[in-house]
Amino acid sequence: MTTRPQRLAGRLTPDVLLPDLGRSLDNLLLHKLRTLLTMLGMIFGVAAVLSMLSIGAGAQQQVMAFIEGLGVRNVIVEARETTERNAFQKIRLQSPGLSFQDLRAIQAAVPGIEAITPRKRFTPTQVVPKPTGGELPVIYGVEPNFMHIGGLRLAAGRFFTADESARAAAVCVLGEAARNALFGVTDPLDKFVKVGDHWFRVIGVAGPQATAREGIAGAPAQDRNNLIYVPTAAAILRLEDNYSQYRDEIDGVYVRLTPAADISSAAAVMRGVLDASHRGAPDYSVIVPAELLAEQQRTKRIFDIVMVALASISLLVGGIGIMNIMLASVLERTPEIGLRRALGATRVDVIRQFVLETMLLAIGGGLLGLVLGVALSQVIASFAGWSTVVTGGAVLLAFLVSVVVGLVSGIYPAVKASRLDPVQALHYE
Repeated sequence: MTTRPQRLAGRLTPDVLLPDLGRSLDNLLLHKLRTLLTMLGMIFGVAAVLSMLSIGAGAQQQVMAFIEGLGVRNVIVEARETTERNAFQKIRLQSPGLSFQDLRAIQAAVPGIEAITPRKRFTPTQVVPKPTGGELPVIYGVEPNFMHIGGLRLAAGRFFTADESARAAAVCVLGEAARNALFGVTDPLDKFVKVGDHWFRVIGVAGPQATAREGIAGAPAQDRNNLIYVPTAAAILRLEDNYSQYRDEIDGVYVRLTPAADISSAAAVMRGVLDASHRGAPDYSVIVPAELLAEQQRTKRIFDIVMVALASISLLVGGIGIMNIMLASVLERTPEIGLRRALGATRVDVIRQFVLETMLLAIGGGLLGLVLGVALSQVIASFAGWSTVVTGGAVLLAFLVSVVVGLVSGIYPAVKASRLDPVQALHYE
């Protein structure tokens, strides 16, 4: 005896599905304009989902690349300097500012330090050769181990040595953007750059680095490619007199921890040391890139869910449009449905027929929407200057949502069609 599940399975064979698929396609092509208009909701919905996800993925990728560039095993101390006289005098009554003494205290108190370097940052008023584009590069006075701590890769030349750093040698390494702005396509090695009143010999060029347009959790916004690296002592001895007096002795400390070190505990110890020496003054911030990276990953997941939920409203509207058209189609094809039922077609056959038509609309709209979404992402990247990334996951998600919405929208009209009485359907006018 044949059971009901076996009979249903028999109706889903290729011999049954292919003719139904052909009939569904013929019915849709019979009303081309109506079919296209019905698919528009799905097309724009999928395009909205994909383009929104690509914009979000691009922005998050840029931020996370910047955080990873700071070093997930690093802890960074940033001075919060002010050039306003009253504010400066008020803070100095409480705190001496970030200094080499803080660096030595951190080095003595924090376990698991692999490398540490101070940073002295200057924004020059004049640089020769004059940069193309008008934006002056920023000077970073650091120690030779900054190359290891900051994950710098050299595109040409070398970094300065410990001996050059100790004697405040007038040597420098250019960031990629600084090299292009100062020398263009000319090889800058062994040429000179004048910063203020001092000439620095170019001994190396750094490779490209990820950059964030806005500051992140205490880390100031800085184009890390538009930098000139010099020894710390050279920055202080050669450039100090040319700049504002409202400065800390140093304005940053980079600490790289060993793989076995607890980064969160080390950061807490550093905060304790600095709180004691600065007497609780909020004139510094401690940045832990590993924690920032984890927070950004959580934010990205929430952002993706919100964006998909918002963009799916368009798909919902498209699904309602499909449902309306299929309900109208049921009324229009009532005699056809009655004839099929009279010739032996079951309810399942009728449901399958209408569900296949709905799925063709959803799949067709979804595929065209993917094409439009990718094109929109490229247009946005080209004209708006935003970073966009079209991922396989975003493509799959947008397409699956469109298919599910289309399937759900087609079930009610299909069930309504299957419940028509064959005799009444044959006499429907």
